[in-house]
Amino acid sequence: MEMKKLVAGLSVSVMAIGALAACGGGTDSDSSSNTSGDGGKPDKIVIWEDTEKAETTKAAAKAFEEKEGVKVEVKEVKMTDQQKKVALDGPADKGPDIILLPHDQIGTVVDQGLITELKDGEKALEPFIDTAKSAVTFDGKVYGYPKAVETPILLFNKDELKEAPASMDDLYKVSTEQKKDGKYGFLALWDNFYFAHGVVAGFGGYVFKEDGGALDPADIGLNNEGAVEGFEYIGKWYEEGLFPKGLIGESGGQAMDQLFTEKKAHSVMNGPWAVAGYTDAGVNLGAAPMPTLPNGEPIKTFMGVKTYALSAYTENQEWAEMFLQELTNEENALAMFEAYNEIPPVAALESNETITSNEVAKAVFDQATNAIPMPNIPEMGQVWEPMAQALQLVATGKQDAQKSADDAVKVIEQQIQANNQ
Repeated sequence: MEMKKLVAGLSVSVMAIGALAACGGGTDSDSSSNTSGDGGKPDKIVIWEDTEKAETTKAAAKAFEEKEGVKVEVKEVKMTDQQKKVALDGPADKGPDIILLPHDQIGTVVDQGLITELKDGEKALEPFIDTAKSAVTFDGKVYGYPKAVETPILLFNKDELKEAPASMDDLYKVSTEQKKDGKYGFLALWDNFYFAHGVVAGFGGYVFKEDGGALDPADIGLNNEGAVEGFEYIGKWYEEGLFPKGLIGESGGQAMDQLFTEKKAHSVMNGPWAVAGYTDAGVNLGAAPMPTLPNGEPIKTFMGVKTYALSAYTENQEWAEMFLQELTNEENALAMFEAYNEIPPVAALESNETITSNEVAKAVFDQATNAIPMPNIPEMGQVWEPMAQALQLVATGKQDAQKSADDAVKVIEQQIQANNQ
């Protein structure tokens, strides 16, 4: 997957989200209504849900209306296009009570004063896994309800591998044997920091230091001893020819998918978004959490969490939160998974047979326990490109790991400083 496509799927443009500042309660049929005075109940609340993934939300909305007497209007707006819709509706004094956004945009939107903190965030997050709780928390405060989680896992061809190797050392040995036969074993887009982060973090690197639940953009750990070790480990796979030369840059994702679907590679590091394409191509697909690194530590993949958040301009916060509690509960979250294969980070579902019997869902749940939410502070935007450049220098053997890491961190620090002036 190309980074541009990946980030588009996980992030919403800061400028467009900024248009939320103009939205609030209105009288248009698409907008939320002011409270009616009937016991403080609003005429309706409005939620923007992702396109083609709204039926379970509509069912929950109908049940909520029957139970509480408050209508919930579900308007389908593609998550990655919501900014365009908001930019048009905002000046017209229209807008929802609830929006859907990738968790890594929370810090930016909070800084702009566009979403509001949950009234009792700690209690609201009780049903969710710890990593999802961390994802929707910014500066010690809770700003959303986790909807679905995505993180890279090991996907393998069961016709080539009977079971997933437990360690990267095992995977390395199998890949070396495959190379002798003119084929590839394990493939990963490790010149792309979204995927490479799992290795870098597993060896002890970090993007921003966490301090008391808050991330410190002044403390970057991408060139510490562990991070450099991670860079070196990544370089090893390229240097020894275990990854093809075409597995670098924007065409890398396409090359990897082609090799895997043509059975010229037995396993890949990819996310649940790739499953449909692989199975449609006839791959007898298996899934597992990523194998452990040579140091015995897990690969600490990045995790993305689709998040329901409340507009700072809603006049119906209490009722909107009540609805979100219902929408993300165990029953409705399971219904969402069954309908759309989006994996809800509800702790009680981890042992649910519907989840455990689905290899991909179980693998994502297991991997999520070791995953690290993508930093949700605005400074993260300055990290992607310098790290991609550094990783590509290592992958092509043009520069050693230490210098590549040092140069990347220097650029990141300079860009953060420039943006903060």
